[in-house]
Amino acid sequence: MKDGFYSHFHPEEKPFVDRTHEWIERSAELHELRRTDFLDPRQQFIVTTIANRIGSVNIKFDGGYEAAERKRAIIVPDYRDAEYEDSDLKVLQVTSQSDKFHELDHGDFLGALIGLGIKRDRVGDIHQHDDFCHIVVTSEMAQFLDIGFRQVHRLNVLTDIISIDQLQPVVAKFEDLSFTVASLRLDGIASDAYRVSRTKIADPIKAGRCRVNWKTEEDPSKQLKEGDVVSIKGLGRFKVSEVDGITKKGRIRVKISKFI
Repeated sequence: MKDGFYSHFHPEEKPFVDRTHEWIERSAELHELRRTDFLDPRQQFIVTTIANRIGSVNIKFDGGYEAAERKRAIIVPDYRDAEYEDSDLKVLQVTSQSDKFHELDHGDFLGALIGLGIKRDRVGDIHQHDDFCHIVVTSEMAQFLDIGFRQVHRLNVLTDIISIDQLQPVVAKFEDLSFTVASLRLDGIASDAYRVSRTKIADPIKAGRCRVNWKTEEDPSKQLKEGDVVSIKGLGRFKVSEVDGITKKGRIRVKISKFI
């Protein structure tokens, strides 16, 4: 794990790469079981890449349900089967007696958690329904939040800890858009996706506020491909769902799905 290996990752990922390397080495050499915090898909990819490079460990990822985005990694020596290890997940169920609960959004719940001093990687996916919210957490975090989580965006809330088997995931909703672009450049597609000028969309990208497949991307000319997921802080997220040929004028037909 020397300088040449770091070239495969963004500079800001170096601390996580180092941490992952330590987790896997300790599991392989000291026979430790390691349950990580919740990892985004990019971090899951890094863990898998380094585990394959080092070897001698087994890994499973678990976020409480099959389609989870944020998952814990359970790392064990290769003579143990990670699938049989407990992921130690619970669900914090949040409710309120207020009839305005349905007006809250995902950002309100995340903001309330961060307001308690909780880092994003200590919490899994957040599933907001009209009259309750399910937050995937560890058993330890569930106990802490069951005592201290009492307000979301000025609304008083009640909490209860339930089994991960009782999790009710939210099915993601999308707005589908179709348009044509001169090329598959990040700034060009993002400009149409967010309905802002290409000049304006370049600023947050260059400022490091854009991620492509959960990896920081600062180059507006980055070429996208079908399946790529793009997020820009403050603007939301979209997926390039289809690249559908070329028009008679030489432009590329693109379909995207915006998360709403």
